[in-house]
Amino acid sequence: MNQKNVEYLASQVKYSGFGDTHQAALTEQIKNQKPVFTLEHQAVFGADAATATLHFQKSKTTDNYFFNNYELELKKQDGSSLKQSFQIGYDNNITFKEAVNLLSGRAVFKELAKLIDTGDNGQKRLEPKGEKYQAWLQLDFTDTDTKGNFKLKPYYENYGFNLDEILAKYPIKELGHPDAKTRLIESLQKGNLQSVTFIMDGKEERRFIEAAPRFKAINQYDENGIRTGFSRQQKEEQSQGKSQQQ
Repeated sequence: MNQKNVEYLASQVKYSGFGDTHQAALTEQIKNQKPVFTLEHQAVFGADAATATLHFQKSKTTDNYFFNNYELELKKQDGSSLKQSFQIGYDNNITFKEAVNLLSGRAVFKELAKLIDTGDNGQKRLEPKGEKYQAWLQLDFTDTDTKGNFKLKPYYENYGFNLDEILAKYPIKELGHPDAKTRLIESLQKGNLQSVTFIMDGKEERRFIEAAPRFKAINQYDENGIRTGFSRQQKEEQSQGKSQQQ
């Protein structure tokens, strides 16, 4: 057994958001020298339950194993569920929590590597070329690829969504404290639904917000999870949707 390979995979699993509780099972599976195997990771986020199936495969030419991808199923409180497969490689990985946020319909901000195709004999192999770019990513639940995965829609810097500038338009208490503001922005960039304090007519009001790059806005919810504070474009699309249903 290649111990360095085991340690590398354990690190890769950990920093993909699955923690360090899988190392013993990972080591045991590699000892068995199976050509492919899976590990399962479960977590609960509020009323939603997430199950990830991690896929590993042995090299055809060496004793190394590779963590290729994981399949995520998110079961919602209402009984519905969504599934998506996320690739694992050298760059552009989506962590477990980011994947949960994406399947929850939220957007995630990532620094990504530009990839080039280095494959031959008709086999596609994408590898990083050293250049980086930043983009917000969000799943398009109306469009899937040939494998049934929802396509990721990117919103690049030139799209015009600047989270810092958008937040400055709202009376959010946390923005007045540099450390709290930094934590807020980092949380929203990870795709989290974040609790904040609005100052309304001199009174504090708790709300939950999430980044909405498509509309160049933030989505707001009250303490009961009821949507509030729609942007103009959101109101127009909502109005159009009601008209089409009539």
